[in-house]
Amino acid sequence: MKTIDSIPTGKLGRTSKMVQTGVKVGGNYIKYYSKKAFDKNFSRDELNGDNASDIYDGLKSLKGSALKVAQMLSMEKSLMPSAFVEKFSLAQFSVPPLSAPLVRKTFKKYNGNYPEELYDTFATQSVNAASIGQVHKATKNGKKLAVKIQYPGVADSISSDLAMVKPIATRMFNLQGKDSEKYFKEVEGKLLEETDYILEVKQSKEISLACSPIPNLKFPKYYEELSSERIITMDWMDGEHLSEFYKRNTDQELSNKIGQALWDFYMFQIHGLKAVHADPHPGNFLVDEELNLIAIDFGCIKRIPEDFYTPYFQLAERKNLENKEFFNQKLFELEILRESDSKKEKEFFSEMFYEMFSMFSTPFQSETFDFTDVAFWNNLTQLSERYSKDPELRKMNGSRGSQHFLYMSRTFFGLYNLLHDLEATIQVNNYKKMI
Repeated sequence: MKTIDSIPTGKLGRTSKMVQTGVKVGGNYIKYYSKKAFDKNFSRDELNGDNASDIYDGLKSLKGSALKVAQMLSMEKSLMPSAFVEKFSLAQFSVPPLSAPLVRKTFKKYNGNYPEELYDTFATQSVNAASIGQVHKATKNGKKLAVKIQYPGVADSISSDLAMVKPIATRMFNLQGKDSEKYFKEVEGKLLEETDYILEVKQSKEISLACSPIPNLKFPKYYEELSSERIITMDWMDGEHLSEFYKRNTDQELSNKIGQALWDFYMFQIHGLKAVHADPHPGNFLVDEELNLIAIDFGCIKRIPEDFYTPYFQLAERKNLENKEFFNQKLFELEILRESDSKKEKEFFSEMFYEMFSMFSTPFQSETFDFTDVAFWNNLTQLSERYSKDPELRKMNGSRGSQHFLYMSRTFFGLYNLLHDLEATIQVNNYKKMI
């Protein structure tokens, strides 16, 4: 894979790159409408493919939060055109890495030493490059290590990157006025946390220890003395990415085993720790030869405050959903309904979130759940498509719900997608044995 010798770190350089990408996208639309003029049935597939490639190419050269947004969007399988999902999913763990000279220069800047001065061996060629940083193999005192190095300028460019994507996100999700600010602040705060590798090591050690009783789940050991604000050193974990495992695996029992470990890991965190690994994409999980699930990245941890946790999971119970007075009360607590809403708005959003909570809570209604259930996935996809195109919703302020919904929704839909891809059937309440 081609390496990168430099990354635009200043606001001007990064903005210029986005402008160049915008020009390419504009050209794609001109080409599409020219062809459409001669063939009214001409598909948008070519347009989506061209746009996905050009936008991804622009973002991957910027890295950082701009590329992280692409990674997040790749998980929205029911909302994004397939061309975008396919291309943006590369941001999860397969983007052009920094060149060897830039790696050494970056390492020296962050740690005051070159890597060969700290480790017995250090491979300057990256084995895994993602949106915030890239991973290198190293050894020290006979131990195989993974060294994650943050890309230069990532932490300093988060605010300006979000300012660039804000108009796109505002339009895509119909966010209006001051109500949208809490969501952007939530994203900005989480991205800033992801660039703080001292915090990540602390979170990694805390959650690894707390989740150690969960069967078939493993974690690397972290080395604080070889880590810093922009570098993390941990054990090298042998295994294949979760996406590679589920593509080749044909054994239902193994799918269920890995799926159960994944489910228990998330339910234990959410209900036991009130904090959760809020980045459930395949690049953050490995499967080893003993068929254990390995969690390898704890940069994005969502703390769940009690005043959100309680009403949110109360509405996972069907008896509460069917109690109209109780249901509406919780919608106010979750900032979905407002006293200033018109009767039409209250009716519309009550119905919308009734359907959403009904779908989200479906797996919790039985002792076992098969994540390949066709009816469940059809209903989920249809619900997403219907509300993404609903003309009534576009007329209203789409900024609904507490800011905590952002990462909780991302967590659950990411988890559900992973379990669907694994084709796993899980024991829903198994995690309760460990709390």
